[in-house]
Amino acid sequence: MRSLAQPGANTTGISILAPELDGKRQDILMEAVPGARRMAALADSHVTAPQQLQALQDAVRGRGIELSVFAVVRPEEIAPAINDAKAAGAAALNVLASPLLFVNSRSIIERAAALRLPAIYQWPETAEGGGLIGYGPRITQIFRQAARLAVKVLRGAKPADLPVEQPTRFELVINLQTAKAIGHEVPAGLVLRADKVIE
Repeated sequence: MRSLAQPGANTTGISILAPELDGKRQDILMEAVPGARRMAALADSHVTAPQQLQALQDAVRGRGIELSVFAVVRPEEIAPAINDAKAAGAAALNVLASPLLFVNSRSIIERAAALRLPAIYQWPETAEGGGLIGYGPRITQIFRQAARLAVKVLRGAKPADLPVEQPTRFELVINLQTAKAIGHEVPAGLVLRADKVIE
């Protein structure tokens, strides 16, 4: 692909900025769990590149936090990885962007709750479904953008002539019911910045 504006070949689509937002989610998580010196990232080895993980670790190290990465490749590895993160002393969990981790978000939410581990997720809808914090574009926004592109192609547009679209709106959702259930107090300043708070 040459660029997002002119992808070339027979390519177009939606870029959800998933890897780029993992760092932003880490920043939000550090604000949500002030004073934490050790955190964990749950990563899908098939999706998250080693250099991306290293960049994430380097960024938080500069702020005095140790970030341990727990990589998985199959659903059955997820719960043990979260257990290992907690056993290693992680005070919070950044669930990195991944289809595997999204599809298994219910079990991740339940495991994090059982361990009383504050966690942040890729989609705002995940916080609405019981996760503590979600930050990113809404899944419905992505589907709408994809549908518009599909209509253009079905009407005769060449995919190579259509720019790869990116989300334009990102939402921060905080679930205070989950915070209460795990015994965690989210700082008021972060709650005030949220687009939606579930009480």
